[in-house]
Amino acid sequence: MAVNVLSVLLLMWVCSQVDGQEAVLHVSNGSTVREYCLLYNSTWSNISDSLSQAVSYPLRSLMSSQLCVKGQQVSLEGQAVVVMRGGCDFSQKALVAQDLGASVLLIASVNNLVTPSANNSELSKVKIPLALVRHRDVLDALQVFPQGMEVKLYAPPFPPFDASIVVMLLIAVFTVTMGGFWSGAAERLKQAAGPECDSTDGRSDSSELSLYSPLKVLLFVAMMCVMLVLMYFFYRWLVYVIIVIFCLASASALYNCLDSLMTALGCSTLSVSCGERSVSVRSLLIAAVCITLSVIWGVYRNDDRWIWILQDLLGIAFCLNFLKTISLSNFKICVILLSLLLIYDVFFVFITPFLTPNGESIMVQVALGPGAGGKGDAMEVPGDNSSSNEKLPVVMRIPQFSALAQNLCMMQFSILGYGDIIIPGLLVAYCHRFDVWMGNSRRIYFISCVIAYTVGLVLTFAVMLLSKMGQPALLYLVPCTLLTSTVLACIRKEFKHFWSGSGTYQVLEESRKPLLSDGDAGHAGGVRSC
Repeated sequence: MAVNVLSVLLLMWVCSQVDGQEAVLHVSNGSTVREYCLLYNSTWSNISDSLSQAVSYPLRSLMSSQLCVKGQQVSLEGQAVVVMRGGCDFSQKALVAQDLGASVLLIASVNNLVTPSANNSELSKVKIPLALVRHRDVLDALQVFPQGMEVKLYAPPFPPFDASIVVMLLIAVFTVTMGGFWSGAAERLKQAAGPECDSTDGRSDSSELSLYSPLKVLLFVAMMCVMLVLMYFFYRWLVYVIIVIFCLASASALYNCLDSLMTALGCSTLSVSCGERSVSVRSLLIAAVCITLSVIWGVYRNDDRWIWILQDLLGIAFCLNFLKTISLSNFKICVILLSLLLIYDVFFVFITPFLTPNGESIMVQVALGPGAGGKGDAMEVPGDNSSSNEKLPVVMRIPQFSALAQNLCMMQFSILGYGDIIIPGLLVAYCHRFDVWMGNSRRIYFISCVIAYTVGLVLTFAVMLLSKMGQPALLYLVPCTLLTSTVLACIRKEFKHFWSGSGTYQVLEESRKPLLSDGDAGHAGGVRSC
């Protein structure tokens, strides 16, 4: 349950994962063009916001020099010069380059890029643009353009809206809809098999678990709080535990999804008998595929260029399997669970910044990893100071398509926590099961709750874009889904049954008794299948 406990994470619009303002170094020598990441200080350096308006400079490489003292260097009049980081402050390098006539100073950094800064007295003396570039990018440019190159610096503005939000919305709504549909379909099969297949210990079958006790819900939420706090203090070690659990849980979930899909499509199991035992070839093939995909993700989990596709696939399977496996027995449990998690989400997003030493919320720190929001150092800082580059694999990630400069420095993602899909999805699944209990062929509760979830998510994105900061999605999703379900049940005069949940199934079974009374027990037992 560890992955499930940590699945309720903050919905975030990650504007940047690299400290400072990103820009683009446009390098060309005519027909060949390359673009690289730059990091600069917008209060210090004035860089054009479009390539067409940017000034072109010939690039002069002084990679063997740190340019801390004006010595025997030749004139750099009208040129962009690149030197190595280290030896002195950024402002000292800029003043030396400026005295030699350079128009732009690029500082090649072997370590992480930091935002160039200086005190106000030095800042007023520097008149040329200064930016940091990766050392490996400079070496690549020198190899691609051995005969010389022209460079332009420009910083395209970050777009207020990105199409990745639409893709994220579609993924979330699809997952909630299919998860709720699967849960209702399983309930219909269970109902057709008869009430004899139900047990009284909260478990409908060997693969399904029902939350029917308020005490269990309280313990579940308390455990989530404890795990989140532990992740905040012991992230460095616990993140690897979560990664291992995610690999196992997602492989199992993907297996269940694919196996159910194959069964629904009528695919043969292709069983092979070996003595008294039979082995399903289909199950073996599906298991091999799922384990392989999970291992691939585990090995390449930090390759942001493409691994997000596999992570989202495994995440969708995980959420679908969760919604089918875990069920809420009645609307009362839904209200308790969603209300407590709403408080949980708001507390760890809006209240904990007043309690942490760095002023960051615990939810944000855990979601993005330690050091994600740290400030750049103005002085030379050797080595990588981040405590961990690992991120929790409990979010859907979609690359931001319009973040040109930011993606050159580090791929930017719109992210949505699994909990923002699973928690409202449990209510959607309950609504579909209730439709099955009441015999609603139009699935009125299910469809209405899906629409309410969509509206809540759209509202979340709208507030996020207007406020330009991440939002706790449950703050909008919980009221939308709970109020819609409540109002619909009241309008249809079914709130009593909707609130009690399991009593509805009993009412329906009572209505079936005359149909079974004339048949003998042997006949009833003959059609029973659990």
